[in-house]
Amino acid sequence: MLVGLETSEDAGVYRLDDDTALVQTLDVITPIVDDPVDFGYIAATNALSDVYAMGGIPLTALTFLAFESCILPVEGASMILEGASAALKEASCAMLGGHTLEDPEIKFGLSVTGIVHPGRIVTNSGAVARDLIYLTKPLGTGIASTAIKGEMFPVELQADFVEGMKASNGPASAVMTKAGVTSATDVTGFGLLGHLREMCKGANLGAVLDLASIPLIPGIPGLVDMGLIPAGAYRNRDHLAEYVEAKGIPEEKLFPLFDPQTSGGLLMAVNPHHAGDLERLMAEARIPLWRIGMFGEGEKIIIEN
Repeated sequence: MLVGLETSEDAGVYRLDDDTALVQTLDVITPIVDDPVDFGYIAATNALSDVYAMGGIPLTALTFLAFESCILPVEGASMILEGASAALKEASCAMLGGHTLEDPEIKFGLSVTGIVHPGRIVTNSGAVARDLIYLTKPLGTGIASTAIKGEMFPVELQADFVEGMKASNGPASAVMTKAGVTSATDVTGFGLLGHLREMCKGANLGAVLDLASIPLIPGIPGLVDMGLIPAGAYRNRDHLAEYVEAKGIPEEKLFPLFDPQTSGGLLMAVNPHHAGDLERLMAEARIPLWRIGMFGEGEKIIIEN
């Protein structure tokens, strides 16, 4: 075992030989959108992202679906699997089978197996002081999903919100490995600050973030002002209270940073000397990229307005 549970990595890594290691992960979510095909697609993209965050290439997947036919008709369940199959096909990842379970709460996820060279594993604990911090997707999926459930999210913004979650981190992963990033993770349930805290803890570092540089999904600040904040954001905030310092910044501006994400972007650390290569390669691949901060000494995440 090359990577296990010690530093809260996105996936486990097991060596097969000198040139190949398995990357394995499992991720299950509840519905975040109404359309079952989109839900399946997003769930698959979300699970694949853990392999991409490690610098791996996904090969196979097994599905898990929990539902009751009186709540979700069998046709709806088939549509979820249809969406997942489409996402896996685009990733050249084979669906080998899966398992279903009777449950009143719909849940869907995948166990994904990929490969990576043992010498090119990207962990979430490899950052060093003065590494720059980059993000590839805007924040706010948890807040937006909460608003959609309450029929409060502007209809004209919903398509971009869904397409953002469906966007694969595969191309960004391929670029980051070429650019020589020192550390990476994908932003999911613990929010931006939760996953950044894992990177900091693994590397024994702190970080400074520029709040104005952190991208948000259009409409998110207004939804926060209306109080449409998921319970998970409050849990993330409370859990991270001792590690986050944001003097003089109103709490409502910080909630998107605690917001639990589904199929979020890659959060990457890169040496300043390689930052230009990363920015150039991402631009050539037409992948959005934001520089949001820098790693430093200490253990706190300091947010500057």
